[in-house]
Amino acid sequence: MERDMGKPSTYAVNLYTTHLIMMKMKYLFPAVMLILTVIAASSCNSSQSKSKYEYLYKDLPFEMPVISAPTFADNDVLITDFGGVGDGIFLNTQAFAKAIDALSEKGGGRLIVPSGVWFTGPIVFKSNINLHLEDQAIILFSPDKSLYPLIETSFEGLDTRRSQSPISGSNLENVAITGKGAIDGNGHHWRPLKKQKVSESFWKRATANGGVFKRDDYWMPSAQYLYGDSISDMNVPRNLKTDEEWESVKDFLRPVMVSFRECKNVYLQGVIFQNSPAWNIHPLMCENVIIDGVQVRNPSYAQNGDGLDLESCKNAIIVNSTFDVGDDGICIKSGKDEDGRKRNRPCENVIVDNCTVFKGHGGFVVGSEMSGGVRNVSVTNCQFLGTDVGLRFKSKRGRGGVVENIYISNISMFDIATEPLLFDLYYGGKSAVEVLEGEAEPVETKFEPVDETTPSFRNIYVKNISCSNARRAMYFNGLPEHNIDNINIENVTIHSEIGAELIESENIKLKNVQIYAAKSPALFLKNVKNVQVEGFKADSTHSNIFEVTGSRTKDVTITSLYDAGSLKIGAGTKQGTVKIAN
Repeated sequence: MERDMGKPSTYAVNLYTTHLIMMKMKYLFPAVMLILTVIAASSCNSSQSKSKYEYLYKDLPFEMPVISAPTFADNDVLITDFGGVGDGIFLNTQAFAKAIDALSEKGGGRLIVPSGVWFTGPIVFKSNINLHLEDQAIILFSPDKSLYPLIETSFEGLDTRRSQSPISGSNLENVAITGKGAIDGNGHHWRPLKKQKVSESFWKRATANGGVFKRDDYWMPSAQYLYGDSISDMNVPRNLKTDEEWESVKDFLRPVMVSFRECKNVYLQGVIFQNSPAWNIHPLMCENVIIDGVQVRNPSYAQNGDGLDLESCKNAIIVNSTFDVGDDGICIKSGKDEDGRKRNRPCENVIVDNCTVFKGHGGFVVGSEMSGGVRNVSVTNCQFLGTDVGLRFKSKRGRGGVVENIYISNISMFDIATEPLLFDLYYGGKSAVEVLEGEAEPVETKFEPVDETTPSFRNIYVKNISCSNARRAMYFNGLPEHNIDNINIENVTIHSEIGAELIESENIKLKNVQIYAAKSPALFLKNVKNVQVEGFKADSTHSNIFEVTGSRTKDVTITSLYDAGSLKIGAGTKQGTVKIAN
């Protein structure tokens, strides 16, 4: 059989083709692998960049960047590696400092605190540090006040000096306190005590260890504390100039327990913060703050024992947390009076969701230090159980500042000592209960000039609220020269002793509001302008559901089930001011 030498065999063709493919693959393989690597990295980065908090931004009524918890280098150290001893006696101040320095030199990471009681002086953070408390780890701060030197800081919205905070950090990035343990500020060694807030036996024990009395029912830890109190505006001494003058009142200068100032990417998660000398947690002029799943606790008698004071911060999330404290629970601030206006740093872009406040002067609070402004705040899905006030807005002449674009919904309240919703533009430093027990509230006042010192509350939306067992359903106490403006209340049900009282307010809308008050009227309006009431319900057995009075009242429209017989018009109110229809 003849062989055709001009054509290659099938075997040869296949061999040659395979060779060409292999040669091409030799050059294509790196490119393909590079493409696959880029795709994988892109997918990974996309997954990592997606924040676990994105669900909070659905239907958010203002623009706010999506923020995520900070990430840290994969470096772990134990406090015991630096001489730490968790026996509740050994002072671990140097161990914490050495551990933080060592982590910082590595580029940051986690400082792990295992179970035990870690007694210490102040802990000062550096950037990229995650203080991580394992289960049953307790950081207990020393009551030795000499360990906390006086520093330049801000308190109650004023530039001042205070004792150094037990936990602090300034001008940092990426700081966190996480885990399952507890941080205790040993605050009872710092705070004064009012007799009416504690039992007789507690009072005797607490005052038996020295100290002095401002009056028979008001104990203070030392004569130095009493002197500091006597020269102070609220809790801030005035007109002190020299170091010696400040040192003479050092006992009075209680620190906040956790102070992060001008930091970016702050994360508090899972830990118990309790028993602070003054305020518990105080982020000041920070950006990108996340507080998730923490417990914040102070005794109910703790003077100035606020839970969280978020001051002049931008982009903050407070979620899944509980507060049980001696003053305001969740409080939004932005500086006080001239100091706050000069700082000019509003507290803005804040989300509060799924939080519980037990005892406290207020559940969610704005002010009274709001001179730099507060705007773009969402509060949803919260419950307040036994607070003095539920939603508390407070300020006074002299503050200045604008509070606006506040959106509140889906709030349940029970056993509220005063009001579920309060606007008080005559705040004088006392809790709502103390005001109730003391002097009468302002009824009429003279007009003051409107200028930069006049506070403004406007564009506030409250809906889907229920409250059982309150003293008064609502109280709006505005300024005659500059009313509370554009407050919108919708789908609200309140059971109370006294109905709602709205004074010196304008552009108010009440839609589908139900107020079942033991005493009439259910709705009292005085010196209000452009008020629209639609779908209002109350106890129809009362002789009058509505009472409208005031010479400055005008343009009130009430559309409800009730006829004109349910309305009482006060003396001095102009005819035709109120329109009522079924």
